[in-house]
Order: sequence, then C-alpha cells, then structure tokens
Amino acid sequence: MCAIAAPNISHKAPQVAVIGAGKVGSTLAQRLIEKDLAQVVLLDIVEGLPQGLALDLAQAQGLEKHHKTILGTNHYDDTVGSDIVVIAAGLPRKPGMSREDLLHYNAKIVAHAAKEAIKRNPQALFIVVTNPLDVMTYLAWTVTGLPPERIMGMGGVLDSARLRTFIARELGVGTGDISTLVLGGHGDLMVPLPRYCTVSGIPLPELLDETRIQALIERTKNGGAEIVKLLQMGSAFYAPASAVCYMVEVLLQDQAHLLPASVYLQGQYGLTDLFLGVPCRLGAGGVESVVELPLTASEFAQLQQSAQAVREGIDQVLAKLQV
Repeated sequence: MCAIAAPNISHKAPQVAVIGAGKVGSTLAQRLIEKDLAQVVLLDIVEGLPQGLALDLAQAQGLEKHHKTILGTNHYDDTVGSDIVVIAAGLPRKPGMSREDLLHYNAKIVAHAAKEAIKRNPQALFIVVTNPLDVMTYLAWTVTGLPPERIMGMGGVLDSARLRTFIARELGVGTGDISTLVLGGHGDLMVPLPRYCTVSGIPLPELLDETRIQALIERTKNGGAEIVKLLQMGSAFYAPASAVCYMVEVLLQDQAHLLPASVYLQGQYGLTDLFLGVPCRLGAGGVESVVELPLTASEFAQLQQSAQAVREGIDQVLAKLQV
C-alpha cells in the first residue's frame, strides 16, 4: 500500500503580542487562546513572570480543548510576526488615584513598549489599554508613526459594557437585550448617551425616568474607581480583558462591527489631532470609518469638555517626554 502524502498547505494562525503580563494582560492572553482566536506572545520585563503564566495556561490546553499556543518572554524579538500588538503594560490604579495620576509614570512605559513593538512588527495593528487610555493611545501613535487607522484605544467598549450591566440590573433584563453608547475620554468626563441606549429596541428614556438614568450614568463614570475601592489593591481586569478580546476578534475576523473606541479624530465632532472615544467601524484594516452622530447642545458641550481634558494630558506628556 502506498502512503499518500499530505498536501503542502500552510495556514499561519494569527498572532497577538500582549505587552504587559499583569492581570489585564494575562487575562487577555487566557481569553484569546481559550477562544481559539490567536497564538499569543505574552511579554513582560519581570523575568519568569510571563514564562510562568504561559506555562500554566499551556497546561490547561488539554482541559479547555483549544488549539492555540502561548509563549511567555522578556524579549521583544519574540513578538515578530504579530498581527496585533496590545499594550497593557503600566502601573494600575490604587485607591484614591485617578487615571491622570498615572500619566507620567505610564507614559515612559508605553513609549518604550510602542517603539520596541513597532520595530519588530511594522505591519501590525495596535490596541492601547494602559491608562490614562486616550492620552497613552496618542503617545503610542506619536512614537510609532503609524497611520492613525492602525492604532486605537479600548475605552469605549468597556465603558459601554459597564453601562449595559447597570441598566440590565436596574430593569431586571438580560444584557443581551441592551445596546449602549458611551463617548468621550475613558475617565470621569466620559459622555454616556442614554437616548442612544436601547432595550430590545426601546429607547432607555421610555423605560426609566431621568433621575434613575442619571444615577446609572454616574455609576458608569465611576465604574473603574468603584472596583478599585472595593479591591483595595489593584483595579479591574476581567471586563477590560474581555473588551480588548472583543476588539481583537472583530479585527482578526474582519467582522466590520460598529463600536465605540478611542480613535484619531480629524475634524469629526469639531475635534482634531487627538484620540477620543467615538463610534467607529473596525475591520481587518483597523479603523475603517468614524461615525459622526448628531448631538444635542448639552452632549456636544460635554464631549468638548472631555476632549479638553484629554488634550491637556497629551500636552503634559509631550512636554515631559519631549516627544
């Protein structure tokens, strides 16, 4: 009997480099491989940390029944060939600390990570997770020289998910029935838009009065701080990791979803030369388009205020690092 040779077909699995093996980065790595989305390279400056996490996750492969590999490393050379680079490195928030308090410390980390990653992966898409997110996304864009459509920040997906959870609990319905939209910077000045939020197609203002809606909005704005206060040591990581994983899935599978993310604005909403959370369509090429919604005078003013806070952060970082 003659053996029949297998066809020589090569199917390279997508690869995602996750920079930062803290709780967000390591949880994201777990999400990606267990959903069979991509091979993962998990990088951190702490020797042994990414290697240990990768080995632990690899030993669960047979039980979780996925087919993706994970490599833990301290060297950027191991990230070569990545389709997407996620920057999650940096100091997490502690009780009493704002996202802006992290500005100068995390700026140096993000600038270094972005420079090293782009050297090895000049064709990759970049997603920034490190806080203050919109400022760090601008910084990463500046030091990499990437076309703006190839870099984005995660904030809007997470903020909208938090609002969706609070609405679901308030109404006693499933989160799958709810669509939400949050614009602006990923911080206390974010701009949730209740009139664009629906429950099974019904606008939220038809289901809840203004007082209850405002309470949900305030809780959403302070969603990260609430978790920081409860944990006492560290900040949220499960939901942020899920938000990034969702974005990676949309990009890798070219699903062309409409979602809110921190993207570069070039005149939309009256804003230029900054990254801010707005509705956009993501696909295989990155940010394919920005959707400009009609806003009320109040909503527009809130968005401008949020943008101004981001711009001030950008100015501080660029002056400090002399980028």
